Amino acid sequence: AKDYELRHYETAKWVSTVVKGETQKEAMRQGFWKLFHYIQGKNEKEMKIDMTVPVTCLVKSGCTDFKISFFVPFEHQDSPPQPTDSDVFIEERKAAPIFVRSFGGFASPEKYAEEAEALSRVLRNRGQPFHEDFFYTAGYDSPFKLFNRHNEVWYFKK
Repeated sequence: AKDYELRHYETAKWVSTVVKGETQKEAMRQGFWKLFHYIQGKNEKEMKIDMTVPVTCLVKSGCTDFKISFFVPFEHQDSPPQPTDSDVFIEERKAAPIFVRSFGGFASPEKYAEEAEALSRVLRNRGQPFHEDFFYTAGYDSPFKLFNRHNEVWYFKK
């Protein structure tokens, strides 16, 4: 469809942290740094790991807990080094069909919410069943990239 796509993601490991009781913007900042320290060597192997994209944030309706995640690079998928920070964990996300809406610019929590609402409206209008109680934000660019930025919102297909 012109306003969204349906992708099938394979099972994959992500390194994640949950930040509780903060605004989404502050949770993203805190979560990003916890995960960045992990890839910079704060793990059991003291191994530096390449930064990957996207950086995702799980947003649940009416909840102030946000799960921020980095994709574990393909070469570490089989056995990612375990985090040494007790707030950081490796999770395996099962294969899933995901509805994706892409947009440009600098994405704020408000912009992500607006895009998620637009995607949910289109999916409902087209009779596409999806999990409406949560969505993921996905950011692909460094804050230093000023042009041609790429962001997404994801809803999981039912």
